[in-house]
Amino acid sequence: MFTFSPLVFQAIAMVVYLTAMVLIGLWAYRKTVSFDDYMLGGRGLGPAVAALSAGASDMSGWLLMGLPGAIFVSGVQEMWIAVGLTVGAWLNWRYIAPRLRAHSEVVSNAITIPSFISNRLAEGKHYIRITSGIIILLFFTFYVSSGMVSGGVFFESSFGLDYRLGLVLVAFITLLYTMVGGFLAVSWTDLVQGIMMVTALVMVPLVGIIELGGVNNLFNAVTSVNPDLLSFTAGATAVGVISSLAWGLGYFGQPHILVRFMALRNPQEAIAGRRIGIGWMLLAVVGAGMTALVGIATYTAKGNNLENAETVFIALGQLLFHPLIAGFMLAAILAAIMSTISSQLLVTSSALVEDIYRVFTKKDLSGNYGVIIGRVAVFIVAMVAMLLAWNPSDTILLLVAFAWAGFGASFGPTIILSLYWRKLSSTGAIAGMVGGAITVIVWKQLTGGIFDIYEILPGFIVNLVIAMVVSKLTYRPNAKMDELFDEGNRLAAAKFAEK
Repeated sequence: MFTFSPLVFQAIAMVVYLTAMVLIGLWAYRKTVSFDDYMLGGRGLGPAVAALSAGASDMSGWLLMGLPGAIFVSGVQEMWIAVGLTVGAWLNWRYIAPRLRAHSEVVSNAITIPSFISNRLAEGKHYIRITSGIIILLFFTFYVSSGMVSGGVFFESSFGLDYRLGLVLVAFITLLYTMVGGFLAVSWTDLVQGIMMVTALVMVPLVGIIELGGVNNLFNAVTSVNPDLLSFTAGATAVGVISSLAWGLGYFGQPHILVRFMALRNPQEAIAGRRIGIGWMLLAVVGAGMTALVGIATYTAKGNNLENAETVFIALGQLLFHPLIAGFMLAAILAAIMSTISSQLLVTSSALVEDIYRVFTKKDLSGNYGVIIGRVAVFIVAMVAMLLAWNPSDTILLLVAFAWAGFGASFGPTIILSLYWRKLSSTGAIAGMVGGAITVIVWKQLTGGIFDIYEILPGFIVNLVIAMVVSKLTYRPNAKMDELFDEGNRLAAAKFAEK
């Protein structure tokens, strides 16, 4: 009797997934008629789509490979970064999402983070937009490249394909649905990808625990390898814990996450979005941690250690499930990678078009013209990113953590102050952003003692202090901006009062 090899089943699952992504892109194409639609979905996202889109675009392949791999090697002390990220995400949804949604609409219907900051502070010379746009363009181009590198490596390690063939395949599919469907396509594919990710991260440890005979057997097996693997403090250092928790500060300044808040239908839906998003995140990070522990009990405890710890999720999926289901497990990893690429690709192109091209050319981007320019920008950024990823480099991959710190320290305090402090000045905002970015760059080059703390923390603090001090010296009352500031607060408060 003829039987299919596991690789065939996995390939079938991958084709089904990739086809679904393209179909969603074509569906979104029919709903995209203006530049605002293309870049922000016409501010029509529901809370579930916004929440899962933000989560999927944030986590990337780190959630299914990096985090389980780290815990597999070093134990649950590696969960501190997940704690920091979860707390940071909750604070972002609770205190930033509703106000940003309200204020971004009030200040000339801003559709990008740089245009929001510039409009909020009435900075007529566009220094904020140009500076912010360049920062986003440079960092995110490399950020997108790192995702493409991950995609190429994924196909190389999972299917034995040539790295560059895998790279082109990931780039082509992601570019296709992003370029065609814009923000709606990115958000709805993220929804599907987020569901795939969390389903896989729940199923793998759940079935693994059943196979091991229960939770007690799981913990006993892990303890037999090393009791410290179940300790949050054994082997951890104060600097390491502080650095891990500091990752949560990055959420306040990540443009690809913040635009999801701006795209909500109204500020009130941030409540449901927070509950859905944090619920998804808790399931995902706990699932990732439990996957690692099941891996330790299944492999290390039996003397069969994995060659590559970061493949523990893949190995368990192939061991515990039918090859077709295991194929969808693999597709979940690809989904995590592609969701991040597409979101960052769109934000980068929006900065290029809205905050650089539009400022210098004074072109009207309304209607079909803006959509065409947006698609051209997506294509250009994708091509540059693919060229940078053509020869994989650890330098590009390491830039992910550096870029997260750069965005968090450059934009985070500025966003918080612009939403909660009416006396932030444009000069203070620019000085703080530059100071935060420079601090991150310089701190990264220093080592030893306090300099081993993750660079986002000192960068965030420096930005906050400089912005407040310079604003105190340069702020000038502006009745119109005060009126808009109050209107934004009223809009957010009124929507919550309706709940």
